[in-house]
Amino acid sequence: MKKLALLIVAIGLFINSNVSQNANTPPDSKRKIQLAILFDTSNSMDGLLDQAKSRIWNIVNTIAKLEYDNEQPQIEIALYEYGNDDLAQKDGFVRQVSSFSTDLDDISSLLFGLTTNGGSEFCGTVIEKSITDLKWSQDTRDMKLIYIAGNEPFNQGVKDYKEVCKLAAVQDIFVSTIYCGDYQKGIQEFWKDGADLGTGKYFNIDSNKKIQYIKTPYDDSIQKLNEALNKTYIGYGVKGERKKEQQESEDMNAVSVAEENMVERVMSKSSNVYSNSSWDIVDYVKEDYDKLKSIPKKDLPEEMKSNSLEENIEFVKQKKNERERIQNNIQALAKKRGEYIQEQSKTNEVEDDFGKAISGSILKFANEKNYTKIGG
Repeated sequence: MKKLALLIVAIGLFINSNVSQNANTPPDSKRKIQLAILFDTSNSMDGLLDQAKSRIWNIVNTIAKLEYDNEQPQIEIALYEYGNDDLAQKDGFVRQVSSFSTDLDDISSLLFGLTTNGGSEFCGTVIEKSITDLKWSQDTRDMKLIYIAGNEPFNQGVKDYKEVCKLAAVQDIFVSTIYCGDYQKGIQEFWKDGADLGTGKYFNIDSNKKIQYIKTPYDDSIQKLNEALNKTYIGYGVKGERKKEQQESEDMNAVSVAEENMVERVMSKSSNVYSNSSWDIVDYVKEDYDKLKSIPKKDLPEEMKSNSLEENIEFVKQKKNERERIQNNIQALAKKRGEYIQEQSKTNEVEDDFGKAISGSILKFANEKNYTKIGG
């Protein structure tokens, strides 16, 4: 009886705290798609990281095409690495590379900074940490996704992957697994079981294969538009100069993988999910030009410091209009590019890779959660 009474009290406190929180917290109308990617960074996973670097912008573009009740969701991406000897043993050889972030340049930079080293791969541990460490949405309309990629038995380590994956499912988080190796071996090593328990999808890929791109007649034009697009960004504050440099660095990282990968990045930069209000004046102001008053003169870029408020408003308006024009041109070319790739894909079969596995399954999850693709 005593245990039952304590349980009733605990449930009552939980309900009261939720009611109180809901009463005091205004509802967040902005839908979210939260994506946590967990990378095995042991010695054999260089190919996996290469595929991830080659496909990160394709994944972003897939999400950018989704909407919920005619509203584009906010994308938040988190990164973890596991199975690397350089990581702390006390943490189960797991490291949170990034918590949920909307800063896509930061995510790109951190992804390109990952390196491999031998180690012990504890899938249950890294999944549990991603569930407990990250600030997952409590709104059932939001899409919450975990993707774990690796090539060692899924049941290693002290954390029971069965219980961890069930915990994710209870919290409406889809856990999908990407086995880097033979399909049947992945099943034997419990990767499919993990996905089944986590209500996600199971994939296998050859992580050592180079990404197969389809070059299109529109790629060069999209890349040239990127040069003009970058000129519309106006850095402000302590982060302005550094983030502007980072933007250009991530352009170089993307093109270092492949020209087509750079094109995918430019397409992402033309979408609403690429937002930089923390350092770019145009994104910070949007339509509310009175916000310019809140930026101290010392935090303005040199070309704006000696101007009047009215002159600065006009300057930002011009940059905003120019950016929208360029983005619209990129999107028009991107549409033609997509149609060209779709047509070519009918006769040129492209094997699954890290990005295709994630992008394809996101669309399936989106359908289950009542998201739709922009334009049908």
